[in-house]
Amino acid sequence: MKQAKPAATGLQLRRRPKQERSRERIDAILATAKRLIGEKGIDAVTMKEVGAQAGGPIATVYHYFPNKSAILATLYERFSEVTRARQLEITASIDGLESMVTASDKMLDDYYDRVAGDPAIQDLQNAIQADKALQNLDIAETHQQAKIFCDKVAYLLKPQRREEFRRMVFLFFQLAGGVVRLALTQDKAQGQQTVDDYKSVIHGQLRTFFD
Repeated sequence: MKQAKPAATGLQLRRRPKQERSRERIDAILATAKRLIGEKGIDAVTMKEVGAQAGGPIATVYHYFPNKSAILATLYERFSEVTRARQLEITASIDGLESMVTASDKMLDDYYDRVAGDPAIQDLQNAIQADKALQNLDIAETHQQAKIFCDKVAYLLKPQRREEFRRMVFLFFQLAGGVVRLALTQDKAQGQQTVDDYKSVIHGQLRTFFD
């Protein structure tokens, strides 16, 4: 499956790394940016600071990234790559309704745990909602993840209901981000209840396709 592409040119790397040293440099820039975001929040982080703490001049950062949004987009893409890989592992065992419901729970729990355990990703998820280009990138990624799930379970569904199922799954994947953001504003027990309530909604809708 092709990797999600940035929704705007300004979110793309200026140069794709061809040598190991270049890849290592980009990794260092991204790791530094992610650490600083976790410590200070996205708004407080500057390109100059990222370059200095990544062990090189600011010009090196701009050599690869045209702006901070491009760094955020690349961090988001890397997080999404892992999400898709884990999704493929979780959905591999789907062979019917109950295993599909179980897989949907595991995917939501995995996403919640990963975001909850990483302050930088929490801030990144919030920033996406305020940046139109990043928002478009997020929607494109949601389509990819929903397609992975739908492709895995399509054979279980009646052909005439597959398009309806696809639309529903896309909504569930897109709304999951908002549910997790809400849960993270609550105390641990309330947050878990919010996630569990969303699971119940998903369960009910999934089951309607097997009545």
